[in-house]
Amino acid sequence: MSDLALSSPLTLPITRKARAGEVAEQLAAWVLAGPAFALIWIMLLGPTVAVFLLSFTDWTFGMPEIGWAGLDNYREMIGDEVFWKTLRNTLTYVAFVVPLSVFLGLAAAILIEAGEGLRGFYRAAFFLPVVSTLLAMALVFQFAFHPTVGAINQTLSLFGIPTTDWLKNPDTALFALGVIGIWQAIGLSMVLFIAGLKAIPKDLYEAAAVDGADGAFERFRRVTWPMLGPAMLFVVTITAIRAFQVFDTVQVLTDGGPNKATNVLLFQMYQEGFSFLRSAYAAALTVVFLGFVLLVTVIQVRLQDKNTHYG
Repeated sequence: MSDLALSSPLTLPITRKARAGEVAEQLAAWVLAGPAFALIWIMLLGPTVAVFLLSFTDWTFGMPEIGWAGLDNYREMIGDEVFWKTLRNTLTYVAFVVPLSVFLGLAAAILIEAGEGLRGFYRAAFFLPVVSTLLAMALVFQFAFHPTVGAINQTLSLFGIPTTDWLKNPDTALFALGVIGIWQAIGLSMVLFIAGLKAIPKDLYEAAAVDGADGAFERFRRVTWPMLGPAMLFVVTITAIRAFQVFDTVQVLTDGGPNKATNVLLFQMYQEGFSFLRSAYAAALTVVFLGFVLLVTVIQVRLQDKNTHYG
């Protein structure tokens, strides 16, 4: 009986109207999403595809013709000692900056939220490096790291600690730049952690107190740390991406030296593309840089997402 009812002539107009409605909805969805889709391709995906294709050519900036080079740029990259040193410097910088900036940002957020007085002042003071011009502040750090009159060496001399020329010593130059990166990243981490702390229900602390978690460390271990999982995931990811993009302090303070000790991926891309005009090789470096950042980000998100407890 049901088959007869479905195939009856009376149901055909209703079916056609339903299909016409679905087509109209799909058409309206494409019309509404079309401008955003086009902008994404023009601003993001299109340039990425262009850089990817350019990396397989031999084009240098200003040349009228473009030749297909296949994997030559990538073979050159694999055999280039400077590239491997640059990659090692970048990973070292990220491994130094990310954990310390996240930890110090979390500590600053907890201390500010736990205190009563001058909370607004401390928020503004810690967030100031985020909005300040890093190129201008780099000059301040250049003076602070000065081997003779710098505040850092002057302070270390008071305690009898050996000093050095932090930005000219190959063993310390990259970490000196890392200190600047940490100084700049703490403010953003702090703000994000404060937002995460404010989202934690107060009832959870009361429940933890009933269960015997009266101490500050126990409250942090049982409530604060698990509930900060989403904020921690976001902060680590954003901080890592920003650390991979370090460029301005390298350009201003060390120019990649001494002896390539502070040469990082983004700076090498800039040199190959705009100083040496080797556009195709710079595009190959960009592809490796994008792929590496995406790979690390995906691994990081998946590993931390398993340990994230959403409230």
